[in-house]
Amino acid sequence: MRRYPSRRALVGSGLTAVAAMAAGPTASAAAADGDEAVAGDAEHRSRALSRARAAYAALERHFDTKDGSGLVREQYPAASGDHPYSYEWPFSQVHIAALDLAAVDPAYESELTVRAKAQEHYWNAGGGTTGLPGYDSYPRAPYGSGGDIFYDDNEWVGLAKIQRHLQTGDTAALARAKEIFALVRSGWDTDTSHAAPGGVFWTQATWSHDRNTVSNMPGAQLALRLHLITGERGYLDWARRFYDWTNTHLLSPGGLYWDHLDLKGTIEKTIWSYNQGVPIGVNVLLHRATRDRVYLRRAERIAEAAYAYYVTQGRLFSQPVFFNSIFFKNLLLLESVSGDGRYHRAMADYADQVWSTMRDPATGLVHFNSSGGTEAIQQAAFAQLYAVLAWPRALWPTLY
Repeated sequence: MRRYPSRRALVGSGLTAVAAMAAGPTASAAAADGDEAVAGDAEHRSRALSRARAAYAALERHFDTKDGSGLVREQYPAASGDHPYSYEWPFSQVHIAALDLAAVDPAYESELTVRAKAQEHYWNAGGGTTGLPGYDSYPRAPYGSGGDIFYDDNEWVGLAKIQRHLQTGDTAALARAKEIFALVRSGWDTDTSHAAPGGVFWTQATWSHDRNTVSNMPGAQLALRLHLITGERGYLDWARRFYDWTNTHLLSPGGLYWDHLDLKGTIEKTIWSYNQGVPIGVNVLLHRATRDRVYLRRAERIAEAAYAYYVTQGRLFSQPVFFNSIFFKNLLLLESVSGDGRYHRAMADYADQVWSTMRDPATGLVHFNSSGGTEAIQQAAFAQLYAVLAWPRALWPTLY
């Protein structure tokens, strides 16, 4: 059983008058204000990039195995009984930290190559219980004996591959994303005797038969990305299937998403931040795919409810940092359409608070508990936050 289960833990004629005013004495002042805004944004992004580099350097220094595998340890300091390498879910977030940095700093391309190659140590080409290949939860030989396949673990890698393809045109990344989606689709519950039949299971492991928000909404997001890239209608149909099932069974009356339900229909009603972020992104992509503004309005409603719940009501630090990184990335995807800057400001404020209150300047590591230890997935998410804060706005549409 992996250490990090998913449940744990964004006009008319008046334009002529405006243009005329801009041509008058105030135009130079407006231009100066605009220059200041651009300069301020560049300064903030430069600081974010510096902090992302520092966070990632600390990750390399304290978590890399240095055995040529490109893999990392689970936590620092290591504890008795720890495996030699981390599980796949934490490693994928290290991989994604390198991906996010490479998007804004070409010097990280070589590091991304190392992490992408190491990601394949988890690849089970022979397939799991549905006969389709995917990433196991632990490295395979010669680094380990593999493990159960988790659909959400695979979805995060699939979305990372899509990000890479959108930013660079990498065709191999797109091909792997298609393979991962085929695996996810094979996890759909087809047994009509189950309560709330349908939905993608969380894992192929026999000890869980839950169907989760986090195994369905990221699947919808992956399908929508593939539809938008390929134009194939089948991806859109599956995205709507995942989306409709989750909205029917796991959307709470308050507008936020519960975690999962079991085969008896019992709902686990914890409200995790990443389970709100991904549906925001799904609705943004549905709007992009269909041009139906109802989806954009839904994204905005979820974002407003989640902002109130986590930011206004002070719950962000009740959530794992690796859930919050996914939450904020999807809020920025919404802001790439809406133009509302409050989610970006909230992300920056959160990252800065982590930096100032939870980072040890001596090691560069973040600590979220009194023991003083750090998990690889925590440090990776911290690096992701600042890496994306360093991105120009033009890159936000590639987020998930």
